[in-house]
Amino acid sequence: MTINTNISRRHFVIGSSTVAAGLAIGFDLSLISTANAAIGNGTTAMTPLATPEIGVWVVVKPNDDVIVRIVRSEMGQGTITGLAQLVAEELQCDWKKVSYDYPSPAENLKRNKVWGSYSTGGSRGIRTSELYVRKGGAAARMMLIQAAANQWNVPASECVAENSVITHQPTGKKTTFGKVSVAASQLEVPKDPPLKDPKEWKLIGKSVDRIDGVADKVTGRQVYAIDLKLPGMLVANIKESPVFGGTVMSYDASKALNMKGVKKVVPVGNSAVAVIAETFWQAKTAMDQVSIIWNDGANANVSSASIKKMLEDGLNANDAFVHNSNGDIKSALSSASKTIEATYFYPFLNHATLEPQTATAKWTPDSCEAWVPTQDGEASLAAVIAASGLPAEKCNVYKVNLGGGFGRRGAFQDFTTQAVNIAKQMPGTPIKLIWTREEDMTQGRYHPVMMCKMTAAIDDKKNVTGVNMRLSGQSILSAVRPAVVESFKGKDPLVFQGVEPLGEHGITYSFPNLNIDHAMRNTHVPPGFWRGVNVNQNAIFIETFMDELAEATGMDAVEFRRKHMREFPRAVAVLNAVADGIGWTKPAAPGIYRGVAQMRSFGSYVAAACEISVKNGNEVKIHRIVAATDPGYVVNPAQVARQVSGSFVYGLSALFEEEITIEKGAVVQKNFDTFNSIRLYQMPQVETIIIQGGGKDWGGVGEPTIAVAAPAVINAFYRATGKRLRTVPLKNSGIKLV
Repeated sequence: MTINTNISRRHFVIGSSTVAAGLAIGFDLSLISTANAAIGNGTTAMTPLATPEIGVWVVVKPNDDVIVRIVRSEMGQGTITGLAQLVAEELQCDWKKVSYDYPSPAENLKRNKVWGSYSTGGSRGIRTSELYVRKGGAAARMMLIQAAANQWNVPASECVAENSVITHQPTGKKTTFGKVSVAASQLEVPKDPPLKDPKEWKLIGKSVDRIDGVADKVTGRQVYAIDLKLPGMLVANIKESPVFGGTVMSYDASKALNMKGVKKVVPVGNSAVAVIAETFWQAKTAMDQVSIIWNDGANANVSSASIKKMLEDGLNANDAFVHNSNGDIKSALSSASKTIEATYFYPFLNHATLEPQTATAKWTPDSCEAWVPTQDGEASLAAVIAASGLPAEKCNVYKVNLGGGFGRRGAFQDFTTQAVNIAKQMPGTPIKLIWTREEDMTQGRYHPVMMCKMTAAIDDKKNVTGVNMRLSGQSILSAVRPAVVESFKGKDPLVFQGVEPLGEHGITYSFPNLNIDHAMRNTHVPPGFWRGVNVNQNAIFIETFMDELAEATGMDAVEFRRKHMREFPRAVAVLNAVADGIGWTKPAAPGIYRGVAQMRSFGSYVAAACEISVKNGNEVKIHRIVAATDPGYVVNPAQVARQVSGSFVYGLSALFEEEITIEKGAVVQKNFDTFNSIRLYQMPQVETIIIQGGGKDWGGVGEPTIAVAAPAVINAFYRATGKRLRTVPLKNSGIKLV
């Protein structure tokens, strides 16, 4: 099944339904009352009710309202609605009566992790939840039907459920979910309930309205973490060593302590100082008056130039981890009639969430609560437990709406730890920590810096006989999850996303001789999972090089790809879809040039084709992008289309504008004036083609397509100007998006 959507840069689709936060039931949490009193409109706190739960994923109230438990985080991508659709499909409930709630990670821990993973990243929000949440809905349906059958004294097999109504088919008797919910909750939960055949789906695959309060976001009524208000709350601002690894030698807070509203100036670990005041502005202006003497440490002389030199050395080094290899690449290169070589550079990038890092904490000797805009409630809870010095049963985390995540608010909980450490120095007082934009820019967890050398062998018949790909740069896992790197004997498998031999990030090209390896060159700059992660640069490296090889062998770029993709029919399908959509085989309008790229990542197959024009040799106008995605199954097509368009904003901003550079060990870019994003008028029309049912596996949506727009544009630029672009961002080559 293929769905076409067309979303222009001025076309916003707004769901009409706005549903208040759902209420969970049957919990006895000692910390819950404070949380409920504190949290305002638009949040999803739990409140104890008399209504019992049916399984662990569903609550049905007497009036037939259905509350679906959601533990993944909503960041604008529509995960809440998609997960609720999965449950509601199997539950057979009335979608108009569905809302949601968020079980706290503390309750999940108490109940032996009955709700599974809370992590929302790697485009896993739906695809790694779908099976067990659908089973949760199916189990609840079976329990409701059994409860009705018991009341009628009939076999459950004679009863069916639809639209929140249970019917006994032989007699026509009817009852509603709400009327039997109490009885249903007392039944044993089926262990392995059967699921619908996808051919029977009525809700999955439909573009239903979102249930996460879209109207509140549009009108500004939505409460984000930065807006949170608690009784007696104070606000903290922090400043950490500008050089990663640096420490505080000393500080003088005398001026700050005499300023209006300032309550306290406190150390935070050995590398930061915070000011606590009545308001953020008071804390921020007082922070500017704290005189801090830093010990920059061993990294004070590191610069972008020295980092790049280290990466350049890695391109030719002998110490490299091979991850994808077949044939004999050395023999292929030595016997080639012609070799092609290209060297690329991809910079550090900041997540640059619109809402800077923030968290609120309240600590007493007997308890610690935190209100966190988190992509992973379990990681936030772990950070609170560790920082509080209290046992797990004394701690809890409440999720507050987050103003952007992109990977920054998942594995990295430094802001949560800081909030707790500050709150410990004023026991009993809620402290909301808010970073400045400058702090957010200079204390990030950055997309890793990377260089790449691509080399290919071509024989006398113009066949590509071998490809060598040498990556030189940073490893995220060596910093964040070193145990994984140790298990791979020093190798970081994540570096090879998009060019792996197998798996959800497997390469979709075949060559008789192939070698892909990585010379690990770590820097003092902390790396992080930036939306799309390593697929972003790997797509540029390999997809622009494929265009060079196509030209060197005298083939059309699409035909060349097809020739080497025969083993990957789903990849060919998305490539064909965008080629047809852009009109690849037809002449473009005068002054219009086309480019194409494809990739497999996060379990999905994606491709993009674009049309651009170039003025004065450096002013690029992207007129349209046709994007195809095959994630196997699609829950909500409208959300997929929005995600594809949104991912291109992120990817094109990185291509043209964004980079983080280092001088004297510190980040140079401190605000959006030097770390820019593309504007609305620069955003092209995006036409999304969704291919459903391409496989039995569920792929991701939020991250896969981000990577293919950039190489497609670079390839089109070459056709327009004859210039190969191999260094990102393009502004450093004097190229701008208009």
